[in-house]
Amino acid sequence: MPLRMVYMDHSATTFVDQAVLEKMLPFFSEKYGNPNSVHAWGREVRSSVEEARMNVARLVNAEPREILFTGGGSEADNLAIKGVAENLGEKGRHLVTTAIEHHAVLDTFKWLGKHGYDVTILPVDGDGLVDLDEFRNALRPDTILASVMYANNEVGTIQPIHEMGSICREKGVLFHTDAVQAAGHIPIDLKELPVDLLTMAAHKMYGPKGVGALYVRKGVRIAPLVHGGGQEFGLRSGTENTAGLVGFGAAAELAMKRIASGEIEEERRLRDLLIDGLLLRIEDSSLTGHRTLRLPFHASFCIRYIEGEAMLLRLDFAGIGASSGSACTSGSLEPSYVLLAMGLDHATAHGSLRLTLGKDTSEEDIAYILETLPPIVQTLRAMSPFKKNS
Repeated sequence: MPLRMVYMDHSATTFVDQAVLEKMLPFFSEKYGNPNSVHAWGREVRSSVEEARMNVARLVNAEPREILFTGGGSEADNLAIKGVAENLGEKGRHLVTTAIEHHAVLDTFKWLGKHGYDVTILPVDGDGLVDLDEFRNALRPDTILASVMYANNEVGTIQPIHEMGSICREKGVLFHTDAVQAAGHIPIDLKELPVDLLTMAAHKMYGPKGVGALYVRKGVRIAPLVHGGGQEFGLRSGTENTAGLVGFGAAAELAMKRIASGEIEEERRLRDLLIDGLLLRIEDSSLTGHRTLRLPFHASFCIRYIEGEAMLLRLDFAGIGASSGSACTSGSLEPSYVLLAMGLDHATAHGSLRLTLGKDTSEEDIAYILETLPPIVQTLRAMSPFKKNS
């Protein structure tokens, strides 16, 4: 048995907080009404759904009417992008995004590119940042939407979203940001941030899986993906996942308290302890993503001369849960497209490792990782055909 069990894959998903679970449980059995029914059972559930909507809105300082519930972050991304493309297709057919977006964004843009839209995919620098001048120059008179993720899921880099949104406002272009990794972990104020559409997901902030939200700024119009009963203001038909939505609202409420209490600063301290300790102990290792403009819980590395998959297996055997590359593609033997877009060569990108902290991560957990990982790297390098010549 491992000496310790340490989960370090919170960018992939978080556990459901006990307080969140307790709020959800009655909606599986006792409070079972359809929230669209007019009777007492339905009205009771509708009240809870709207309370959840209010809590999610408060998390990002939006109006409840601007929060549209979805079946997850990927659906919200698709709804934002395809919804704008469908609604504004007669105005223009040019779209702008970046090379390091989550597949839910990047693949949606590529799909639209096969259906009559002109898509510009912007490069990033070695830290994963988009150049603001290149972003500005990419916007054309026929550009209807730009989409840039708030923070990257793989390397943790936070983009200059405020500046990008301001540029889009100047140019009359709608701006969407996938904030799945950021929402619930860093302050987001949509009264101040010039963003038109923003994506969130409950399971990244200690809520249930399969529940997301799309913020749609008042006055912005999008076309629905799913037609039917007209739920969610006519933009996402289908009977609501009431237990999941209640859980999302509870998770958002807890996230607000965590951010306000300063817990994030402790998370950042432990992150830096991990980053500094790993770079010091493992030769030929490097941080991926920006050193300071990064999520407070996110540490990601490339360790040369070994395969990331081999590291994951040995870490798992030692009781440490981590990932190599993005969570949605970690089963692939191909190197990370994010790291390649940042200029890393294939061999180096194959040695990627992502360690993402959670609210229960302790200093003892960090110490265990720093004790366990260097011998694993040493063993794997001794067997590696790619090890450097001595």
